[in-house]
Formats: sequence, structure tokens, C-alpha cells
Amino acid sequence: MDFEIIGKITGIKPVAVGRSIHDLKRLRKQYGKGRWRKLKGFATVRLEDGTVHTAEIHWHEAHGMGKKEFKPKFPLLD
Repeated sequence: MDFEIIGKITGIKPVAVGRSIHDLKRLRKQYGKGRWRKLKGFATVRLEDGTVHTAEIHWHEAHGMGKKEFKPKFPLLD
């Protein structure tokens, strides 16, 4: 699903850190070693069809590498 995040991500909370992340091996292979965390938050998103919704967003990030692999989680909140 293609989407664009509009504005800021709010209510950011950690879901998993380090070895608790199921995709840790793949993340390290693809992006490199780092202190990987899986986070979630809420943001306004624009979908492919142009509609705008509030959705929970999940992503991975590591220090020095930034945010990677954003995924909207459904159902949308509005």
C-alpha cells in the first residue's frame, strides 16, 4: 500500500527494542548494525486514491540511520 505521511507523527511509543524485533537479522543485513528499535505513532496519511485519514504508523529506526520502512496499520482511525 502506497501512502504519504502528512505532518508530524505524534504519540510515539516503542514496540520492541534489540533482540525483541522479529526482523532484526534482516534489518542488520540490509541497513547495517545499530541499536534497532520498532516504534509506533499516529499520523495523518494520504492514500493512493487521494483520501486523507489518521492512521497508526509502525516503523524501524536506528541511531545514525534514521527511520526506515513505514507501515500503516489498519483500521484507520477516522
